[in-house]
Amino acid sequence: MVGTGVYTSLGFQLVDLQSGFSILLLWGLGGLIALCGALSYAELAVEIPRSGGEYTYLSELYHPALGFMAAFVSIIAGFTAPIALSSMAFGSYLHAALPLCPAKAASFFAVVIISLGHLQTLKFSGLVQNVMTSLKFLLIGLFLAVGLWNAARHPSGIGMFAPSANSLTELFRPASGVALIFVLYAYSGWNASSYLAGEVRDRRRTVGRSLVLGTLIVTLLYVVLNAIFLTAAPANELRGVLNVGSVAATHLLGTMGGRVMSGMIGLGLLASISAMIWAGPRVTQRVGEDYAAFAWLGKRSDQGIPTQATLLQLVLVLLLLTTGSFESVMLYAQVPLLLCLVLGVAGIFVLRNRSDQNCVIEGFRCPLFPVTPLLFIFCTLAALLYASITHPWESIAGLGTMILPLLVYPWVASRGKR
Repeated sequence: MVGTGVYTSLGFQLVDLQSGFSILLLWGLGGLIALCGALSYAELAVEIPRSGGEYTYLSELYHPALGFMAAFVSIIAGFTAPIALSSMAFGSYLHAALPLCPAKAASFFAVVIISLGHLQTLKFSGLVQNVMTSLKFLLIGLFLAVGLWNAARHPSGIGMFAPSANSLTELFRPASGVALIFVLYAYSGWNASSYLAGEVRDRRRTVGRSLVLGTLIVTLLYVVLNAIFLTAAPANELRGVLNVGSVAATHLLGTMGGRVMSGMIGLGLLASISAMIWAGPRVTQRVGEDYAAFAWLGKRSDQGIPTQATLLQLVLVLLLLTTGSFESVMLYAQVPLLLCLVLGVAGIFVLRNRSDQNCVIEGFRCPLFPVTPLLFIFCTLAALLYASITHPWESIAGLGTMILPLLVYPWVASRGKR
């Protein structure tokens, strides 16, 4: 979860929002929305302990056509686009650390090397991911320590987070919906362990626990990190900037210290790229396992690695890196991705209806049902509505990504299921 969003979103949010209170409130709201989704998915994971995420849930709870659509969305908007966005951010931060290093070349290099690394054994793949994630949180801890030390030296800066009449008014403007879309993008990945549910031990407990604990930890990190960014540098220097961490680090540690911290953030972003490169092909592989038309995507290596799916993802990411801009790709990807998550969370109502028909659910139950899933659904749809008002073309393109696989599905189904 921790990756591109928290190191890039603030600059875009400051284009439309002025109040530090409004911005932190949106980050807290984003964490609450993600937690509601995680609690709902935790119950789904108990009853449907298979890999595939939304592809599996929508296929089994609604109809295979919706599952196929979710798989297509996951491949394009859930993994390919975020990997490309994370790579863009990595290149930007690495360029800030080493000005002689071209940002775009660094983005391409990172994706290729990490993809090849995950084509080795599953054990090696897991080791790489654990090491890189540990490094990422070590770097975040360092940034937090420096930021909190600076806040203690200049406590007057905390006053910017006090609520005001203007800050509350901001929250009801369409621009706040776009800002919330950026926040929800930063929380993308709260559902990632559901894509790997079939590959972990004690999946009925492990998947749900990782969903909830991961979301709680990340929410705390995000609120504190954004508070540090806002107090470290003037808003006019952060506004519209992609690598806000570099700007904040330069103010905290000076020019050379800012370069060092930018390089460390760039290394931390590699962990997010690695996580998505690892999880994404598992969805593509499930499609290949289920549909004869895509049987070649279901093949695994002798080590259990979905080789064909991983290579396809690599090609799509490299293509997107050559054609897309950061903001347009992010807004386009969020529309179908969030709508699929809404369908996934709404699946808990289908599951509960089945339990009422003598299909007993054992294990974890989503607390405060039905408030928890309804809060996720309402807030997500509201943010999407606001975003569609201000960015209609990206929204239309996102909806097209959902409609296309539904149109193709009859042909795919006619080829038979494996």
